[in-house]
Amino acid sequence: MVSAADTGLSARGVTVRFGGSTAVDDVSLDVAAGEIVALVGPSGCGKSTLLRVLAGLERPAAGTVAWAGGDVGGVPAHQRGFGLMFQDHALFPHRTVGANVAFGLRMQRMAPADQGRRVAEVLTLVGLDGFEDRTVDTLSGGEAQRVALARSLAPSPRLLMLDEPLGSLDRTLRDRLAVDLRSVLLGLGMAAVHVTHDQEEAYAVADRLVVMRAGRVVRDGPAADVWRDPRREFVARFLGHDDVLDPSQAQALGIGDGTAPVVVREAAIHLVDPVDGRPATVTEVRFRGTTSRVTLRVATPGRSEVDLTVHAAEPPDLGTTVFIRLDPEHISLLESEGQQP
Repeated sequence: MVSAADTGLSARGVTVRFGGSTAVDDVSLDVAAGEIVALVGPSGCGKSTLLRVLAGLERPAAGTVAWAGGDVGGVPAHQRGFGLMFQDHALFPHRTVGANVAFGLRMQRMAPADQGRRVAEVLTLVGLDGFEDRTVDTLSGGEAQRVALARSLAPSPRLLMLDEPLGSLDRTLRDRLAVDLRSVLLGLGMAAVHVTHDQEEAYAVADRLVVMRAGRVVRDGPAADVWRDPRREFVARFLGHDDVLDPSQAQALGIGDGTAPVVVREAAIHLVDPVDGRPATVTEVRFRGTTSRVTLRVATPGRSEVDLTVHAAEPPDLGTTVFIRLDPEHISLLESEGQQP
């Protein structure tokens, strides 16, 4: 069987220190050819520093970086065959869109006629057909990001590396461009490492999530699997699960043995007839657009209350009593913060 290390990116034992601080701590990562991986985590967790090492912009204190089995640790960034795109798209203001996109092609010494064809090709790919002669100051924020993406794609990199590429955009535009970005990458069959602190953006773009905390990888797997089974309390909270219960809360609801926290995914909470469920009081209804976020307060033996959260298009009235049943298939045990390295 051919492994990711044989066909794509392979990093082993990468460590980066700044003075007495360790920014990346013994991280290993594989990215297969054609795979889209999101590096996610809170600010300062080391994800951008790791990306800079992979790109050749930062020299690690320890560790190796290879592509298709060949060590690229001593290869300068501009010779690795990797494309780079950052939040600050850094377009050349004195050049046209076409000239910006052609920058990498000129560095490759591509013939002018071939440059023109390739520029037109990638601008069409990112939805900016015919923008070659536009000046940068006439572009909207979303258009500028698309030009930056086209510039990164033009030299046909074997791996695209993106550092918070949509972070400066508003929510609606970011959501739309995230979907477009994934579509472009899938269409090209291109491997990518996408750094973001935005979970929704990561889900929209990536096949796989690599969650970092304090310089280390704490969860790595297919995006849907990481969501369903975050394994660690930190990961569950970072990914936005509303109902992460401490051991005593979980035991009070009849789940777990009182020794570990649990995550109750929303799919676990069913509104049922009184005979089939336990009572819960609606203590908060917060309008969120197409749905409302509803807080349900459940009375438990030996404990005053446990709050659970659901989203409903037609929420129950504030102060009313509903009845719920919990489906164990959508409840996962977690490692507590004290159990984690």
